Amino acid sequence: MAPFSVLLVLASAIPGIAALPHVKPFDNLKRQVNFSAGSLQVDLGYAIYEGVANSSTRLNTFKGIRFAAPPIGKLRWQAPVPPTTNRSATISAASFGSMCPQSSNAGSNFGTDTRPSSEDCLFLNVYAPQNASNLPVLVWIHGGGYGVGDGTQDMSNIINANDNAFVGVAIQYRLGAFGFLAGDEVFRNGVTNAGILDQTFAFQWVQAYIELFGGDPSQVTISGVSAGAGSVMLQDIAYGGTLGTSLFVNSISASPYLPQQYGYKDWVPSQSYYAFAAAAGCPPQWAYGNSSQTIFQCLVSKDSPSLIKASASVSSSGTYGSWGFLPVTDGVFIQSAPSQALLHRKVNGLNHLSGNNAEEGSLFVTPNITTENDLVSWIRLVFPLLADDDIAKLLYYYSSSNDSDANATSFATAGDEGTTALNISQTAVGQQQRANNIYSETTFVCPSYWLAEAYNAHGLTGYKYQYSVVNAVHGSDQAAYFGQPTPNMGPDFVLAFQRIWGNFVTTGNPSISASIANGARANGTAQSGLEDWPVFAMWDRRMANLNQTGGTPMESQNAFTGDGYTIYTDPGLTNNLELVDVYEWEGGRGKRCDFWKSVWGLVPE
Repeated sequence: MAPFSVLLVLASAIPGIAALPHVKPFDNLKRQVNFSAGSLQVDLGYAIYEGVANSSTRLNTFKGIRFAAPPIGKLRWQAPVPPTTNRSATISAASFGSMCPQSSNAGSNFGTDTRPSSEDCLFLNVYAPQNASNLPVLVWIHGGGYGVGDGTQDMSNIINANDNAFVGVAIQYRLGAFGFLAGDEVFRNGVTNAGILDQTFAFQWVQAYIELFGGDPSQVTISGVSAGAGSVMLQDIAYGGTLGTSLFVNSISASPYLPQQYGYKDWVPSQSYYAFAAAAGCPPQWAYGNSSQTIFQCLVSKDSPSLIKASASVSSSGTYGSWGFLPVTDGVFIQSAPSQALLHRKVNGLNHLSGNNAEEGSLFVTPNITTENDLVSWIRLVFPLLADDDIAKLLYYYSSSNDSDANATSFATAGDEGTTALNISQTAVGQQQRANNIYSETTFVCPSYWLAEAYNAHGLTGYKYQYSVVNAVHGSDQAAYFGQPTPNMGPDFVLAFQRIWGNFVTTGNPSISASIANGARANGTAQSGLEDWPVFAMWDRRMANLNQTGGTPMESQNAFTGDGYTIYTDPGLTNNLELVDVYEWEGGRGKRCDFWKSVWGLVPE
């Protein structure tokens, strides 16, 4: 039997997986492009779309392109399939498609969005330089805790900042219970990790169609922030790292979100399944008295508003800052805990650029931790599998000398000298900061270390950076590389960050010139080290610390937490980009990341 046929048989035989990425679902559909006489028509075989030319950005944009059939009715909790053919008329690609139903997190205001949504939301958007031909491609996966967000990120600015040297694609995927419902019944009758499979399907679409927009399918970089970066990590380890460069060559993870990842039928995801079913009107006791339908069949038959409400209700009912529906280890697509897959370098692609922010945790940690007893209570709640001895070891690794003065002045740490993140940040001090830092490192920072480490052998290359511009809270970096900067980001810094990403997309190497690293305002041409950015290796653990100096102080406030703090704005901002020892950073962060890796069985990640 030919290898392709073997894959088809395997795909149909595995519960929860309808098609492997080796199988090309769009191959039987014709495609052609017609950009003549002012027309921007793209024929995808299943539909014809008309794009929009932008004379100021010199980009052709195509919004709201359907890449999969609507996952509604019997297609709920199933792997995505190609769209049905609709060639009766040319479809305008001037507007974004519907965003997916939103399910915000518990406790905080992070991710609240009341805009209209629809289950029919598997759309993507393309930003293509005019007259593009065989250009590299940057695919963007939005963040939002796997519960909120959409693919409407404007990619024009980062493309323009890199001389229109690549094509941009922003994708959407199912969220909340629609994308991440798990449990034994889901696995046997559909798929777990449906939202991640949507992303993979979008990558397959890129392989099939991006040439029509001037992109090179052999030079794809996938990228994302937060849960989008966590998604990148899961795509990096998909199918045990056996995909090679079939879907992408490079990957970028900005603050990769790695919550505790359970097996698909473990207690936690199973309880979320039953809670969702009950909220949607399909409780277990209903199924026991109704032999004609299972709980899963009942859920499939429910109307969309009931399911949207149930997903949002369950997701917002957990511990502070948590999300109700998350990726799980299914043994097929995600074959092991990410930390272990990365430890054994079971990865796809060739090159990886990983980053974290200086202050990741404050949005997700309950804001009332003032004593060590409070801290221990929080640890027991968030890490329920840790025994007393494990907690004692955790407190040893996260020792604090500032354990009582909650009114002390908070400030951003230098990272390589003075007070460290163990004790203080710009958003917290004392036990609160201790908790913030624990959550920050286990959930965002250490995964970025592990990703860089995973790409340092067998011809792979990994690079590491930290975004440290005050106030470097979770998600604040996105405004820099996508080019809608906040007042604390100087123009030289924004350009440098955009060129770091752009160079990685086009060459697989994030190095930038001294003139870009120093910025136009610099009085000298000193080398920052980023001109020849070192590969992250066990024997050379250096990363780029991306920061600024100078500026004019201005008081600001975090939109989600309400915290007040001082930022620095123009006039006076200048770049301060340098290489630092990542292992000794923030009082030995590397050792703490090794600790989290060692307890992966108790903190499954």
